[in-house]
Amino acid sequence: MNKWPAIFINNAQIAIFLIVILSISGCANVGYYWQSVTGHLQVMRVARPVQDWLDDSKTPEAVRKRLELAQQLRTFASQELGLPDNASYRRYADLQRRSVVYNVVAAPEFSLQLKTWCFPVAGCVAYRGYYNEADAKAYAGEIKPEGLETSVYGVPAYSTLGYLNWAGGDPLLSTFIHYPQGELARMLFHELAHQVLYVNDDTMFNESFATAVERIGGRLWMQRHGSLAAQLEYAQFDARRQAFRTLTLRTRARLTEIYKTNVPINDVNNAQVAIKSIATLKLSAMQDLRTEYAQLKINWNGYSAYDPWIANANNASFGALAAYDELVPQFEALHSHHAGDWQKFYDAVKALVPLQRDARRKALADQSGLLSTIPLSN
Repeated sequence: MNKWPAIFINNAQIAIFLIVILSISGCANVGYYWQSVTGHLQVMRVARPVQDWLDDSKTPEAVRKRLELAQQLRTFASQELGLPDNASYRRYADLQRRSVVYNVVAAPEFSLQLKTWCFPVAGCVAYRGYYNEADAKAYAGEIKPEGLETSVYGVPAYSTLGYLNWAGGDPLLSTFIHYPQGELARMLFHELAHQVLYVNDDTMFNESFATAVERIGGRLWMQRHGSLAAQLEYAQFDARRQAFRTLTLRTRARLTEIYKTNVPINDVNNAQVAIKSIATLKLSAMQDLRTEYAQLKINWNGYSAYDPWIANANNASFGALAAYDELVPQFEALHSHHAGDWQKFYDAVKALVPLQRDARRKALADQSGLLSTIPLSN
């Protein structure tokens, strides 16, 4: 999920932090960084040690059971998956809202390549996050005149990359604690994976790596510790997700081909014809997406979690999906290549970090034996 330029600090340190931001980014960004700092501080302030919640008679029994499960998952992550054993996810915060932050992603009218924003801590990433949904939507509206399609979506968790373990680490959140067992496992494994490695300016590499870790780790957890009921629940949940991903991947590939059409630069009339043709093909692809999705849902017994995504699908939302999915098969193949040895897998991935992005992607493809479906220049 997100890697957020947020720091757990007192008021004096906040002032110093803002002075640094002013020197780096200019006054125009002070408001954005202020909401980032104060938003994270609010999350940290309401977080309490898990044991405190377990000892509190006022803690709802449903929350108590999920926190106990989360601690079992946390131990499994470190002992079985080689993920960091630190302060993260040893505390819990009840935020009383559905998402902890809201991401803005954007892409051109005829491209799936996401716009990027650069931050002092996280480097350049393909999203811009807000703690207030209205602020996120307002910013999305501001950048639309740049010829961009935008998407705003809620995020249940984010990672501070291990930088704040001294201050208590990233807490468990009410935004995801009630996820089905398999999904809760995946969420924790994904966020902890970001503490294993993080590459500035390569969102797809970071998210695909973390997604591969969560998928492999989630399967292992369910096989070893999931009850029959939990396994059945997870299997149904995952089957729907895989069907959705297959559908969107097919549409994404179709759009990628459509956008490869050359538009004449020095011939206005032919350029207009080409652009109109691309727009028509794009519209057809989107209509087919919604038709196929309606067919897919027939056997889902009313399950509608993907409805909003389909209704608002555009280049930006497809680009965001690609960031999390594109390189996952390669990372999974690399994990298999090392016979499931997590440390060897992590070492192999870390060895790719110093490379430039295109060289990193090529080396990953070479080691995994699988090619990406996107050009290296994306």
